[in-house]
Amino acid sequence: MSQCHAPGLAHDEMPQATTNDAHAHHAHTAHPAGAQPLARVALSATIHCLTGCAIGEVAGMVIGTALGWGNLETIALAVVLAFISGYALTMLPLLRAGIEFRQVLRIALAADTASITIMEIVDNLVMLAVPGAMDAGLDTFLFWGSLGFALVVAGIAAYPVNLWLIGRGRGHAVAHAYHRH
Repeated sequence: MSQCHAPGLAHDEMPQATTNDAHAHHAHTAHPAGAQPLARVALSATIHCLTGCAIGEVAGMVIGTALGWGNLETIALAVVLAFISGYALTMLPLLRAGIEFRQVLRIALAADTASITIMEIVDNLVMLAVPGAMDAGLDTFLFWGSLGFALVVAGIAAYPVNLWLIGRGRGHAVAHAYHRH
């Protein structure tokens, strides 16, 4: 596996918000000016990714359920829409900042692919595991409660991966390099 952080990004473009020294974090030493603890950056990235996933997942589940589609078709639509909305949440601010589309696409792919993939696998497995959730009507607590629960479990599952990736200058760290305040 290559040691590069992402296509088109130099090492000095990586965010200052990460640290590989877990002991420094636990010792509560000061972080460099403007830097955030690694765990906070990973949590923010997970919530950001979960928001994008949830938009697409909910839209796909609602559309598939409303149209009376089977589980496979509904899940396929939800997954496609989750990836689209997840990538879009990362791409839109970067495009508005004037970054070229191809570079923005590479940033979004590097930032979100692992997290969205984990969230979608976990979310859909939970939905399938809850008896009747996929067949419940849109006006039922079973549908919405199961979907909400599945999304929370998916976010919890993705957090350690985001933490690991960001700690190595990958994943959402790539996008955070462009979000300095």
